[in-house]
Amino acid sequence: MAKLGKRTTAAREAFAGKADLTVEDAIALVKSGATAKFDETVEIALNLGVDPRHADQMVRGVVSLPNGTGKTVRVAVFARGPKADEAKAAGADIIGAEDLMETIQGGTIDFDRCIATPDMMPIVGRLGKVLGPRNLMPNPKVGTVTMDVKAAVEAAKGGEVQFKAEKGGVVHAGVGKASFSDEQLVENVRAFVDAVQKARPSGTKGAYMQKVSLSSTMGPGVTLNIDNATGN
Repeated sequence: MAKLGKRTTAAREAFAGKADLTVEDAIALVKSGATAKFDETVEIALNLGVDPRHADQMVRGVVSLPNGTGKTVRVAVFARGPKADEAKAAGADIIGAEDLMETIQGGTIDFDRCIATPDMMPIVGRLGKVLGPRNLMPNPKVGTVTMDVKAAVEAAKGGEVQFKAEKGGVVHAGVGKASFSDEQLVENVRAFVDAVQKARPSGTKGAYMQKVSLSSTMGPGVTLNIDNATGN
């Protein structure tokens, strides 16, 4: 068995026996364990009582975090003509149509968010098997299939986070950086949990939010008190 480093050992000891914390206490603990040489991301994971294989139990949505994510988001836009110009003016990193489709089919996916105008969907639809598993497929339900390209690009650049339940009913996302203040991270965590709570699907039976945990990129995780996290 590999020997744990001093930093990892110290972090695990600090987290030992701690669970069911308030958001404030969890943030303080996670930040204290984020001692890597880079600005670690604070990540949230929610275990939900859903089976996303059933359409009426799929959880997906979008939320604008009040303090952003601290991450530089690269945005690709499928558009032509004036809408392509609008995307460029709004700060999109990659813009194209068939040429962009071919680039993606060739294995190059150099972006974090994909937006498309409705007329581009016959082209984008061919990329479902590539973009879908990466949660990058444009979708009108989360505002990434739209004629308002400017607003969509600005939202993506400004800290908007998409979420989708994966196998096992787990939703996870980055909610800021360890360098954020405690107050900024608390606000972001509560905004994210609230958005997932509001996205509760009609087919859910029993307890919806079963476990909420926080961690940093390189640090251990800690569970939150669900009532405190949801403001109940």
